[in-house]
Amino acid sequence: MLALSERGKKRLAYGFWRFTADQVDEAIAMIERVRASGIDHLDTADVYGGASGFGGAETLLGAVRAKAPRLLDGAMIATKAGCAPGTPYNSSAPYLKAACEASLKRLGMERVDLFYVHRPDLLAHPAEVAGALDELVREGKIACVGVSNYTAAEVAALKRFLKAPLIAHQIEFSAGHVDPLFDGTLDQAMAEDIAVAAWSPLARGGLAENGPADLAAVRAALAKLAAAHGVSPNAIAIAFLLAHPAAVTPILGTTNEARARECIDGLKVNLSRRDWYDIVEAARGERMP
Repeated sequence: MLALSERGKKRLAYGFWRFTADQVDEAIAMIERVRASGIDHLDTADVYGGASGFGGAETLLGAVRAKAPRLLDGAMIATKAGCAPGTPYNSSAPYLKAACEASLKRLGMERVDLFYVHRPDLLAHPAEVAGALDELVREGKIACVGVSNYTAAEVAALKRFLKAPLIAHQIEFSAGHVDPLFDGTLDQAMAEDIAVAAWSPLARGGLAENGPADLAAVRAALAKLAAAHGVSPNAIAIAFLLAHPAAVTPILGTTNEARARECIDGLKVNLSRRDWYDIVEAARGERMP
């Protein structure tokens, strides 16, 4: 049921953080395109919505479900809670339970497939967070539990109290942000069989031609490999993530159809070890020891 990558398989997800609540037709068109390419994991959060405000992206998916219900058949829907505007984070038990119920209403669902705690709340004891998540599972409001942007230590603390399996960790990971390779996050995911989803796989736009100067070496490495493999640099950036043994699922966030196709081409690219380490070395600015 969990539409995230497993060892030996490559998957992509599609995210809605760039959408507003009124972009129903645009969302339907993009969902049709990405689902035709095999993407069946759709990612959102209560805080997404841009100019349409808090809950906008979930409201959008609810409108898509109402207008084109078959388009979401067989798709896994993931959402997140815990980012509270003005707080900035709230993972108290009352807040998480109320947030989940509000998300379900906006999404037009009785149960969400994957529910993430969006960011760690330093004022919430992991036992309280775990208790709220376990209660939501028991009530049938969420099928699976995940966390997002946690450290390895924070994941371990939550798992100490959580009865339900913690099956997914969504992190920032890209050719321009390789910290998870060295901070223990990916090692923990592999050791404990936690699925990994990568947000901003194109480094928040930093891998584009007009990106920041500090990513120039990474862009050059991607361009060189793109020419060798006959694809775009975006495809190489996606292939870089897919090559990691943690079976990473990149979440595509573009609303540009051509860019989405370039990223999807990454599924077809098999980087050599030398190719992959060339990107890591470019990101670090030094040769591997």
